[in-house]
Amino acid sequence: MRLMTLLRPLLPRPAGAAHWPSQCLVCRAWPAQTLCADCRSRFAPPATRCQRCALPVPAGVAVCGACLREPPPMAQCLAAVPWQWPWSLCIVRWKFDGDTGLSAPLAALLQATPGVTEALATAELVLPMPMSPQRLAERGYNPALLLARQLAPGRVRPDLLLRTRHTPPQRSLPRAERLRNVRGAFQVDPLAAPALRGRHVLLVDDVMTTGASVREAAAALRAAGADPIGVLVLARTDTPAGR
Repeated sequence: MRLMTLLRPLLPRPAGAAHWPSQCLVCRAWPAQTLCADCRSRFAPPATRCQRCALPVPAGVAVCGACLREPPPMAQCLAAVPWQWPWSLCIVRWKFDGDTGLSAPLAALLQATPGVTEALATAELVLPMPMSPQRLAERGYNPALLLARQLAPGRVRPDLLLRTRHTPPQRSLPRAERLRNVRGAFQVDPLAAPALRGRHVLLVDDVMTTGASVREAAAALRAAGADPIGVLVLARTDTPAGR
């Protein structure tokens, strides 16, 4: 019994495990939620972000200068937390270490972000960022799809937006190469395109760094007639150089 108590925080948790007595992944408080209220309050305080790209902006500013000069294809972009400790630790464990039980508490973190509940309430379709078949085979699951299913069960359509080619991981590339890497990498299924025309769509992703992938995907959705297009991301790199 003592051994299982010590190992429980290290074991993958099934969906809904956020409601079980547990140890906080960040501060190790016990008993607590997987991500306890104190850590959410301390490390995920509300932040003023650009409404179009989710980069931090000064209080009172709605849209950053870069988005005013070159408006992105999405009308709204909301991010829950910055890509830094402790959230980077949690997301790496969720994305790369197979701890899919973190999907529920991470989705709850995103849903608690100002504006997300309203965005979900008005969206007609919720689309996860797609993975290439090669990447999906390597990982075994799409984190963005797990997140979307937690946020909007019944409205998730993973079949509408396709990844047309396999690309190197974005995290390993400088900004200019990231932009080239994903150019033309997304396409709406031609047979499913009528389902998008004139529909309010929310695109869900786990991490946004330069925003290159999200912009390409949103551009493909806009070309298919989706309008408006919103984006929800769990974590956002907060430096302008990471745009």
